Amino acid sequence: MKVLVTVKRAVDYSVKVRVKADNTQVDLNNVKMSINPFCEIAVEEALRLREAGVASEIVVVSIGPKQAQDQIRTALAMGADRGIWIDTGDTELNALGIARLLSRVVETEQPGLILLGKQAIDSDNNQTGQMLAALCDLPQATFASKVVVTGAQVVVTREIDGGLQTLELDLPAVITTDLRLNEPRYVKLPEIMKAKKKPLATTSPEQLGISLENTLSLLRVDPPTERSPGIRVENVEQLIEHLKHQAKVL
Repeated sequence: MKVLVTVKRAVDYSVKVRVKADNTQVDLNNVKMSINPFCEIAVEEALRLREAGVASEIVVVSIGPKQAQDQIRTALAMGADRGIWIDTGDTELNALGIARLLSRVVETEQPGLILLGKQAIDSDNNQTGQMLAALCDLPQATFASKVVVTGAQVVVTREIDGGLQTLELDLPAVITTDLRLNEPRYVKLPEIMKAKKKPLATTSPEQLGISLENTLSLLRVDPPTERSPGIRVENVEQLIEHLKHQAKVL
């Protein structure tokens, strides 16, 4: 079974993000970029499926500028077999545009399973996986914390507000991965060197027959409001009085 995995280039989770002085965007100058953590978990899950004898080939796809190839190479160093880069340059993409591009890749590659991170840590939209499943008319399971492939079905345990929900889907299917699904492996230097020789195909929206039109406009970006420092109280009575004052309760 072929597994298709998406990876997104995002600001590294350990970086303290800064907003540009004109509030137009996040400042990305000299900022460390990495695979979106949820996407990295999706790659790891595909690798584990191959190690279990379920998957035969792992294809990684990323969309964005030339630098997105770095994240594809990282996934290849983890163990993926080949990569696909959709060159969109500096074009701003929304979730629907990304899903439309991915749907054409799915149409061409015909994977038995599509794995995506449940969301990207930059926009936190949590939309692309669901839109891709709808465009491809495939069953979907989101927020997966456990994935078990049995024959022509996949059993997914997903986290919901009330606890855990178990779904059985017919393959092919779309699954978005959650943090508790696995812990991605450490990439060693020899694997990074080997990844440079693995095939990486390049395509574009025009070649895929997709005309991108961003229907969303980013008006302004503001940093979170700084929290005021806390205070220390001597006893419960002082705490109650302070809470009353804050809530303007007489």
